[in-house]
Amino acid sequence: MRTGNYEASDRNSVGTAITFLLVGIGAGALVALLLAPKPGKQLRKDLRRGYKDAVDTIQDLKEEAIDRVEDALDRGSEIADTIREKAAPLGRALRRS
Repeated sequence: MRTGNYEASDRNSVGTAITFLLVGIGAGALVALLLAPKPGKQLRKDLRRGYKDAVDTIQDLKEEAIDRVEDALDRGSEIADTIREKAAPLGRALRRS
């Protein structure tokens, strides 16, 4: 997809969509809580619980992202090692000539 002078990747579009979805869900939940006929004490308790749940969810997503990045780095390192091993004989042959 081309937007202006920048090219948007599918991964970037999905990440943006998920971000907007989470923001929308959070805003909707906040409006629902504020408009619900509850006493102030109960509303504050619900808001604290919602905030804690959101923080926990974000923490879980962060940990999952870190794990995925570490896995990708490990795979990249393994691929680089394999290529280096396969290219070593060619390098030695070129140095001899």
